[in-house]
Amino acid sequence: MTNSDENAKYWLAFASIEKIGSVFIQTLFRHFGSIKSAWCAGTDELYKVEGLTKKQINDFLEIRNRTNPDECIEYIEKKNIKFINYTDNAYPKLLRQIYNPPMTLFYKGDLSRCNFERTLAVVGSRKASEAAKTVLTKILSEFKGTDICIVSGLALGIDSCAHKAAVNNGISTIGVIASGFDFIYPTQNRDLYKKIENEAGIIFSEYWPTFQPLQWRFPHRNRIVTGLSKGTLVAEAAMKSGALISANLCLEQNRELMCMPGLLTNPNTEGIYKLIKNGAAVVTRAQDIMDTLNWQVETAKEKPQDTIENLDLTEQEKEIFELIATEPKTFDTILAHSKADFGDLMVMLTNLEIKGYIKQSDGEKYMSTVNVG
Repeated sequence: MTNSDENAKYWLAFASIEKIGSVFIQTLFRHFGSIKSAWCAGTDELYKVEGLTKKQINDFLEIRNRTNPDECIEYIEKKNIKFINYTDNAYPKLLRQIYNPPMTLFYKGDLSRCNFERTLAVVGSRKASEAAKTVLTKILSEFKGTDICIVSGLALGIDSCAHKAAVNNGISTIGVIASGFDFIYPTQNRDLYKKIENEAGIIFSEYWPTFQPLQWRFPHRNRIVTGLSKGTLVAEAAMKSGALISANLCLEQNRELMCMPGLLTNPNTEGIYKLIKNGAAVVTRAQDIMDTLNWQVETAKEKPQDTIENLDLTEQEKEIFELIATEPKTFDTILAHSKADFGDLMVMLTNLEIKGYIKQSDGEKYMSTVNVG
């Protein structure tokens, strides 16, 4: 997008300075009333601005003297990167409401693909269990056919799972990255990144293209993920994790916090149960999210539960499947609780996988892939 607003180049000039952040820019903008006046302000005027340190002002002045706003806008346009600024009509209203919204959002993709009134953030562990990813995929698939938009941070684990579930079910999705567009991090998500950019939604970044994915930028990015969203679903979270940081940001932003329960034996669910004890809503299906956020939209009808009797199983396979149906189990555990010998059990587990009733998770446990009652 070519921003014809004459102020656009000043917003971009501010965004190009790595030593200053959104709070600094917002403070100047509010003090001077326009971004052009803020950029062009004299030294004495800048020193009078309340809430800024002398060092911050000096750092800004030193870099401003060698920054050309016209060159900034030319650079972004050559890069084919679109952008919206804090005062633009297209700037997401929910995001504008948070304490320190990004003053400029760079993006790739199409803003019109996403309904910013029905946004759900999904956050969780980078080392998510297969069980959590399976349940999350099922819950999000129930939004198929709706205008709900899934927001996440394009990291490995739960983030990737949420974006993929959205893409695979024709739901729009927003990925918020913790670097400039010169970087795709993690590189394993390159194809997913391109799929979102070209077909499924938007990639947002508050960072100038050359800014690297430094460690502190990831938790800082989370305020945008939650800030864009009506509510946040935490799918899996250890006691000390980025997902818990996001949960706290969600509460600070006065948005709805929801949690997806998991196995009590999984250390990545400790944070989940802490949040639930503190009042977070429990989510086991899409309708729980709709009820919590008071959304009235039609969702895809839930697939009716199968019964074990309806599955194409031999009597011996039925016995094995019943052991796995309620909770993932290792081969040794199944062997210990079944009447089958080693060789027969291997054959039956292989047959169950071929029939699509079970799969291996994390390379060691077998788990059910069908919804049985």
